[in-house]
Amino acid sequence: MLIRKPSDILPSEITPEATYRDRRTFLAAAGGLLAAAALPLKAKGAQGSGANLGPLQKSPLSTSETPNTYAQVTQYNNFYEFGTGKDDPAREAWRLKPRPWEVKVTGLCAKPRTFGIEELLKLAPLEERIYRMRCVEGWSMVIPWVGFPIKALLDKVQPLGSARFVAFFSADRPDQMPGVRLPVLDWPYLEGLRLDEANHPLAILAVGLYGQILPNQNGAPIRLVAPWKYGFKGGKSIVEIRLVKDQPWTSWAKANPNEYGFYANVNPNHDHPRWSQKTERRIGELLRRPTQMFNGYGDQVAHLYRGMDLDTYF
Repeated sequence: MLIRKPSDILPSEITPEATYRDRRTFLAAAGGLLAAAALPLKAKGAQGSGANLGPLQKSPLSTSETPNTYAQVTQYNNFYEFGTGKDDPAREAWRLKPRPWEVKVTGLCAKPRTFGIEELLKLAPLEERIYRMRCVEGWSMVIPWVGFPIKALLDKVQPLGSARFVAFFSADRPDQMPGVRLPVLDWPYLEGLRLDEANHPLAILAVGLYGQILPNQNGAPIRLVAPWKYGFKGGKSIVEIRLVKDQPWTSWAKANPNEYGFYANVNPNHDHPRWSQKTERRIGELLRRPTQMFNGYGDQVAHLYRGMDLDTYF
């Protein structure tokens, strides 16, 4: 038997098409494996998820589609800081200590500062945002996030005129995140948006799910959500937000620029080099459905990319 060391594994080998078409994924889509595992994993992995966030505004930006179940949303995740398997985060994320937590906002802004997580929870009215979410691997969910617009945070620090991009740095804690001990990516995880994307009303910092504090495996205590983009854009467990002039060299674009572009807009017309993006499978369903341009949010975000070749800027 040939045993490969982590250092032998290329980033491009981590999420092949077969991964989401295998038997485990089929069972997950049918709900069997997830439902069976939900209770024991929730008790260990979803630290703090029982805490209610109180009265929430219902956002008019929410989709009317039925959300996936709590078990599906919290037991089937990509969060490589805890491992590359879909069930690794729910099994391993209990190690993360999301309190106390601070987020530094630095770079090209007039008033850089550090926010405690409790301060961020009160920064703006928390809203429930039910969003369609699409993964680059071909699966999707509908998730009832709780959060606030990124713009509310950026307004506090007053970006300078020279700021054009926003970089989001995730935590890098080997003692709490076993995945970062492996050279799968260049840690810490880094994602980014153009400043106008970050200021868009759909772009939020999520602090909860289903009205409760965000579970560890979903990016506790605070993560990025931009629903018109593929899921890997959503950096989790954020510790720093930096306003910069130049486009950040984000983690997946750095690891494999031919497969994972900076923009990562959901686009059925730009296939991943190893599989089509024209269809997707909603977790909990057996049949595939057509992928919508910008994940169905085109009427709200298409103007951000007017004049751009989205096959080049993918």
